[in-house]
Amino acid sequence: MRCLSGFVMTLVLAAALPAGATDLQKEKRWAEQVADALLDGEAIYLDDGRAPFLAIETESAVGAGTKAAVIMHGTGVHPNWPTVVLPLRVRLAEVGWHTLSIQMPVLANDAAHEDYAAIYDWVPGRVDAAVSHLREKGFETVVLIAHSQGSAMTAYYLDGKHRTVDGFVAVGMSGARDGGPADAASRLAKIDIPMLDLYGSEDLAEVLAGVDVRAAQGGGAGRDYTQQRIEGADHFFDGEEDALLEAVNAWLDARY
Repeated sequence: MRCLSGFVMTLVLAAALPAGATDLQKEKRWAEQVADALLDGEAIYLDDGRAPFLAIETESAVGAGTKAAVIMHGTGVHPNWPTVVLPLRVRLAEVGWHTLSIQMPVLANDAAHEDYAAIYDWVPGRVDAAVSHLREKGFETVVLIAHSQGSAMTAYYLDGKHRTVDGFVAVGMSGARDGGPADAASRLAKIDIPMLDLYGSEDLAEVLAGVDVRAAQGGGAGRDYTQQRIEGADHFFDGEEDALLEAVNAWLDARY
């Protein structure tokens, strides 16, 4: 694991950060827990221009390749979260993808889902840092794969100034429908890279309620947009990890 000195120094200054900032103390706790328990991959630290942040890099198990995926978790958790994130980052590496799972901005445990809109401006720097890291290592194809609120954060990223990426997989995309930072569906019409919108038949009510809106926004003007429902899957794909991986890998294989 890389030196933590910059991470520690940033935490010393955490109290001076504005209210609309990620919870660096919580990130530190997550980082310590994840690094100590990590079985697959390497814990590294990237820098978004504001603070170092944790990432887990997992090399392809089938040798050096040209394809990599940035994987992003949902609300308030970490880059080795056992549902959706861990299966994707490890099992995609088993079939030839280099994966980089990154710590997204988080708030305190008692924060409401809608409170996260205040820290979306922390997202672009982190995704840019991850994509730049992979490009510098020579990866020609870089896709973004995100779960839950991480999908809304990724849509926000892709709707603004961003590094060049080659595809977007949204798993259980949720988000406000108020025109604010977390309004993911309204951003889909501006995303011009291939996109998979994947959800479960037993997903959260807000995910299911947005199915038609997402399809209308994402599927226009000849875009490469695919919406797919996994029967029997809930928001976390508990017990449906194989179906999750099969759907994501089939979509990726068809394009890259």
